[in-house]
Amino acid sequence: MDEKDLRTIIEQVLSEMNVGSTTAAETGACSKVCDKPANIEDGCIPDITEVDIRSQYLVEHPEHGEEYAELKMNAPCRLGIGKAGARYKTLPQLEFRAAHSAAQDAVFNDVDEKMVEDLGLFIVQTQCDCKDTYLTRPDLGRKLSPEGVATIKEKCKKNPTVQIYVSDGLSSAAVAANIPDLLPAILQGLQNYKIDVGTPFFVKYGRVGVMDEISEITGAEVTCTLIGERPGLITAESMSAYIAYKATVGMPEARRTVVSNIHRNGTIPAEAGAHIADIIKIMLEKKASGTDLKL
Repeated sequence: MDEKDLRTIIEQVLSEMNVGSTTAAETGACSKVCDKPANIEDGCIPDITEVDIRSQYLVEHPEHGEEYAELKMNAPCRLGIGKAGARYKTLPQLEFRAAHSAAQDAVFNDVDEKMVEDLGLFIVQTQCDCKDTYLTRPDLGRKLSPEGVATIKEKCKKNPTVQIYVSDGLSSAAVAANIPDLLPAILQGLQNYKIDVGTPFFVKYGRVGVMDEISEITGAEVTCTLIGERPGLITAESMSAYIAYKATVGMPEARRTVVSNIHRNGTIPAEAGAHIADIIKIMLEKKASGTDLKL
């Protein structure tokens, strides 16, 4: 296949992407056809990963289209994406494949260590020696390596009121997208409350349960881990905060409080940071977390 044939195929794909494409934002009644041409640059189609599928309504000649599109804006689901004969249209097919690729990248790629260092975080590792071990041996992701234990004992403040750390978890993309805003927001909120905070750091190949060992090592009253969540086909950048009061190894999961869905299309990082600081303040006042905490 030469360059001319490839360009012809791309033009056909772009033509299908534009025919019958409407969005709630472009039309009040989802009845006008998108007339903005898609551009070909160096033989490439536009970045389809940036599409907000909540505002995408591709059903041609719909009944009650305006009402359906308005409901669709409340949930990022692949609804109303239309069909070309018996199959889905080319655009949603490409978006689905792009989302799947982004999810795979988030799981299998490592967090950029330079970014971590730029945030002023030192790095320790669990007993997983590589990504494959991390994915196949969750138990090893809940235990620090001997070197990690020694580093934390050496570099972290002893017996802080709150110990915060970051972990890659199942999404390196979540760390890159959220931590630069999320971590400072939490630290600022706790500073405003005059709550003592330990030395933040980064755990490579970490599972949620490693926070229990970290809590015992540092002697923190409250431990908070900011960790990348398993990516889905809506976003690969979702992060959660797991917080526990006086966590101990082997404690029940019910003792953890979780703030989830932290990403640009969920709870934005800065807002989530302020909320997490409030929760930590309440935990310290009530000396409880998880199902024992009544907010």
